[in-house]
Amino acid sequence: MAMAPLVLVALACGLDRLVGDPRGCIHPVVVMGWLISRLRGWAERWAANQPRRLRLAGVAITALLVGGSGLAGWGTERLAWSGPLGAVLLVVALASALAGRSLEQAVGAVLASVAACDLPLARQRLSWIVGRDTADLDAPEILRALAETASENAVDGLFAPLFWMLLGAGLWSLNPAWPGPLALAWGFKAASTLDSMLGYRRGRLRWLGTAGARLDDLLVWLPCRLVAVSLPLAAGQPGRSLEVLAAARRDGAADPSPNAGLSQAAYAHVAGVQLGGSNSYGGQMHRKPLLAAGLPAPDQAAVLQMLQLNRRLELIWLTAAAAVAFITKTLS
Repeated sequence: MAMAPLVLVALACGLDRLVGDPRGCIHPVVVMGWLISRLRGWAERWAANQPRRLRLAGVAITALLVGGSGLAGWGTERLAWSGPLGAVLLVVALASALAGRSLEQAVGAVLASVAACDLPLARQRLSWIVGRDTADLDAPEILRALAETASENAVDGLFAPLFWMLLGAGLWSLNPAWPGPLALAWGFKAASTLDSMLGYRRGRLRWLGTAGARLDDLLVWLPCRLVAVSLPLAAGQPGRSLEVLAAARRDGAADPSPNAGLSQAAYAHVAGVQLGGSNSYGGQMHRKPLLAAGLPAPDQAAVLQMLQLNRRLELIWLTAAAAVAFITKTLS
């Protein structure tokens, strides 16, 4: 029992790496996005431009979506005990919360366009995965954007949901009646989707998206710092763990997000490149803090190294979780 939930999580990680997000399939995040859009429409009709009502509606949307997603995951977990088909369903559902392969595919498509010197196509593909304006970016700026999204989205899309899965697997091994890996992972994905759709400081979203954005920041806080500590292990630099964490905290402190700057800084220091600088959003130029200042600008090899670090670190986390589960089983 101590190892069975972890085996399901490991199988889900393998499925994500093999298949990613198959086209034509209904994805849980798509369903969450549809619900958010419907709830947002209701909230804006009810609250109009009243900040207090908008904040209250944001809290209600967050509670409904995160709670409902967690309950849906918990119900799916209950089916896993009904037989092999239930276990297969659970593995597929768990894999849907991970974005390891899809991140690699998206970043790899832009890299291929840069390598082929097709910058218009590279800019178009980049615009699908970053929030900044891409129409006027040259090759070095495209590569910097890729390095920054590869590092930030590794935390948001892979390691944060994996952390909550592993925590849920631990809870489930103690008592199968408790919420387990899918309940926690889908609850996290709901908060993450809320942040990506409503977490903007403009218009009504300044108040409507506050609850979801703050919850997402809270749920990513610990996984982000665990990535910073463990990333040197994936690079074969175990003695740098505390150094990298300290440098990432220092460099990322100026970023308005408590997690984005820190995660990018950790990858920058481990990969040996400088990130940050000026980005254009909606035609407005914004200056981001420099991360690992003075190091070389990222090239294609550095971006590929970051993707490789993600694969290695995922394996390290699974191995560490297995060791903890084995020790727990032995001592119990």
